[in-house]
Amino acid sequence: QVQLVESGGGLVQAGDSLRLSCVVSGRPFTSYAMGWFRQGPGKEDEFVAAITWNGGTTYYADALKGRFAVTRDNAKNTVYLQMNNLKPEDTAVYRCAASVSLPDSSYAYTGEYDYWGQGTQVTVSS
Repeated sequence: QVQLVESGGGLVQAGDSLRLSCVVSGRPFTSYAMGWFRQGPGKEDEFVAAITWNGGTTYYADALKGRFAVTRDNAKNTVYLQMNNLKPEDTAVYRCAASVSLPDSSYAYTGEYDYWGQGTQVTVSS
């Protein structure tokens, strides 16, 4: 059974940074492209970032480019989301997701991901 466990969320002030982690178990980590999504209060799931199985290509939501960075360490079965200069509107539950076969054109769609973590709360105060 594949499991994804996020960590690293918390309460921070505007302008602070956080690094989220997502550890994957159950199948070889290199089987997956990985994505990060978030859901703010009263909002739908929103694509944040994605990374291919070998880390060779990354994708970002346009509004988050330059502040967020996704990386992975295949030796540790872990994908990371570095978030800098956080803003109150970044407040959300952040979830990682794994895709066995992620088309280049569909990385932002939740339906393309096969496995999901439970999420970690990020709260940014002003």
